[in-house]
Amino acid sequence: MLDEFTIASIQGYISQLGVIYQYLIIAYVLLSWLPSARESFIGEMLGKLVDPYLSPFRRLIPPIAGMIDISPIVALIALRFVVMGINTIVGWLLGVFV
Repeated sequence: MLDEFTIASIQGYISQLGVIYQYLIIAYVLLSWLPSARESFIGEMLGKLVDPYLSPFRRLIPPIAGMIDISPIVALIALRFVVMGINTIVGWLLGVFV
């Protein structure tokens, strides 16, 4: 049997994973300001983790004035909504068994 504490713990873990991924996106964006930082080991590793998520947003949202990319901001907002939605679904699904 699942109690409310267990459901809240699972939702907390999901939220923490979302926050960690948000920090990875922010770190990747900040690396773009440093010359040749994306070619480093950390930059390549972050790119492999973050680029698959950011690429659909980059295709849909063109850069402003040809050089300012706001797609990571939209991606962060979308990620926030996705995490809230997953938490709601998990709470509803697991709440059925309480």
